[in-house]
Amino acid sequence: MKKNWFEEKITKFNSIGGYQKPELIQDSVKLDSNENYVIPKQFQNDILSSARKNSDVRAYPLGGVERLIDTLSKFIKIPSSMIGVGNGSDQILDLILSNFASKETKVLTSNPTFGFFEERCKLYGIPLIAIPFSDDMKLDITDFLKQSKNADILYLDSPNNPTGFQFSKNQLQKLIKSFNGLVIIDEAYGEFGEYTISDMVKTQSNLIVVQTLSKSFGLAGIRLGYFIASKKFTEAFMNVLQYPYPLSTITIESGIEALKKSNIMKDTIDNIKTERKRIIETLQKYDTFQVFDSKANFVLFDAHGSYKRVYSALSEQGISIRKLGKIGNHDGCLRVTIGTKEMNSKFLLAIRDLLR
Repeated sequence: MKKNWFEEKITKFNSIGGYQKPELIQDSVKLDSNENYVIPKQFQNDILSSARKNSDVRAYPLGGVERLIDTLSKFIKIPSSMIGVGNGSDQILDLILSNFASKETKVLTSNPTFGFFEERCKLYGIPLIAIPFSDDMKLDITDFLKQSKNADILYLDSPNNPTGFQFSKNQLQKLIKSFNGLVIIDEAYGEFGEYTISDMVKTQSNLIVVQTLSKSFGLAGIRLGYFIASKKFTEAFMNVLQYPYPLSTITIESGIEALKKSNIMKDTIDNIKTERKRIIETLQKYDTFQVFDSKANFVLFDAHGSYKRVYSALSEQGISIRKLGKIGNHDGCLRVTIGTKEMNSKFLLAIRDLLR
């Protein structure tokens, strides 16, 4: 019996499947992973060049995390004692779930929500109470208020991935204040939305707001996430739960340099919002699609029975978007990332040629 427990564990883990990353297609117009290709390449080159000059990777990054947190504190205007960092926001969410949730706790969330979070709940056997989206890809706050008494943890990605939906600020604040357990608000796409609720951590000790430099700063490959929470939680997370050296020296220095150039990020966000509006309005002209509003850097649309044909036709032309299929009562969902104006124009031109 003792010999088999390890094999049984492996079999169980393999049955879960894990988070499905998009297929890597060489030389494609990459609009499938919500990466930020709008931010100038020179921005990336400059911060990496400075990071290399300021780094000695022979040494452990002692004091580096503290300097990064001080820089983040100035950027988001939150005390450094309420900020923690991680190897992407994924790692932060994983550590929270593995240490604060169990088979006995219930998580209230939306269906769909961030895929990695769902898969991690499956891994740890954490039960989900998932509120479905309406046919127009919106959530009803009353559904969450009704179910909140049955849950121990509330997790919402705001804006939501993959729908792009975001509650009004007043609605989300009402829900957070009424919830008695742990509240995790994932603002990975927050800069593309209408607001942040990060200031609420100053009065809500049960609230954790998770953010990242992957999307807004175009630094997905750096793997730098952070959270904002009460001083008590932050101390426990950073001193006990977090790894001794969660970030590489290059990541730390790149993050610091990027935050110093936040004006470039803000200009990029404005460009993405403009292009998002163009894509939504253009796709809405086609009867083939039902297009949903978005507060993120992507647009979700239902191509109904044509979604596989649309996806394949775009792939053949070297344009990669995300094929999602069934979401709620919609069977043909596709998601396209907002890229540069040129990338978006190639996508829209290919759609026009396909449908005319």
